[in-house]
Amino acid sequence: MYFHHLHFYVQDATAWKKWFGQKLLFESAPPTVGQSEHTSARQVLKQGNIEIRLSAPSHAHSYTSSQTDAADVSCEVANYLQQHPPGLADVAFATEEFDAVLEQALCEGAALLKPVTLNLAGQRQCQLGGWAHLRHTLVEVSKSWVEAQDYHQSAPTPKLTDIDHVVINVPQGELQLAVAWYQKIFKMKSSQQFDIQTALSGLRSQVLVHADGPLQLPINEPSSANSQIQEFLLHNRGAGVQHVALRSGNAIDAIAHFRAQGLDLLDVPNTYYDSLYQRSDCPIKDLSAISRQQLLIDWPHGGQQGTLLQTFTQPIFAEPTFFFEIIERRSYLENGQLKMVKGFGEGNFQALFEAIERAQLERSLAEG
Repeated sequence: MYFHHLHFYVQDATAWKKWFGQKLLFESAPPTVGQSEHTSARQVLKQGNIEIRLSAPSHAHSYTSSQTDAADVSCEVANYLQQHPPGLADVAFATEEFDAVLEQALCEGAALLKPVTLNLAGQRQCQLGGWAHLRHTLVEVSKSWVEAQDYHQSAPTPKLTDIDHVVINVPQGELQLAVAWYQKIFKMKSSQQFDIQTALSGLRSQVLVHADGPLQLPINEPSSANSQIQEFLLHNRGAGVQHVALRSGNAIDAIAHFRAQGLDLLDVPNTYYDSLYQRSDCPIKDLSAISRQQLLIDWPHGGQQGTLLQTFTQPIFAEPTFFFEIIERRSYLENGQLKMVKGFGEGNFQALFEAIERAQLERSLAEG
């Protein structure tokens, strides 16, 4: 199981195509990637192994028989935007075991929202209902598709290379229900668990992973009424995707470029970096470049098993809902083998949560 694409439902696909191009360097993809034609209401963007689709309600009053798919999507988007603000509505999964995955999902009660069809790349696909109003398009891929995900074969290396993980927020009391649902439908397994508390609020998080592929799906619930998770749920009008982590091979360079393009990112106080120097196992002796770009840094105990760099954008839409994480997983040698650091920056969770709380407080003061 792999991430295939991210499908955002927005009011203006052309405007958001421009935003993704200017702020994050995404480029238009050829129509064969996923849809029959590019229109002002439908766009496809690519960078590295990341595919982003943008759909908006169409104002056309009639469609030809060859445009029925466009009409269906337009209705979906319109209905979604009546219930939620713009956001990530469909997280698509790719699998080499299409029949087995689909049979498992349907036998366990998943709703088939769109039947199995062939896309323009000749791949079978269908759409399943996810948690709450989330959707999951399932795409059949070949071994050659999987092998082509090795972005190191391409040059020059893009600023962003892969979808690292997707984070879902659910109301308080739904965490275990949502976890059990994804375990049952997609045979995902529980990995790490977190319980973050500050002086103001808190959250509980459980990470789901897939045994056959790099799919990672953390799910959060608020543990206090004023949590930033609760703020998301209020503005999103229910459960949904809070953020997506996009992997970079060089986060310092990527963030410097994105900042120059005007991308708004969370502020990290200088005291955070002062505390890093107090840890004797810090694997990076000179943090000046990292602190200039305000990246969070984490590493396994001892500092010998790689480092993880993270930063987070401000919410990209008008309401404080969806944002992006930029993440770099640095490699290390173990017994002569090159490995990549795992985890989600457990040591950064508190700093991240406090940074989001500061932004939340600033929004409340501005609104007040």
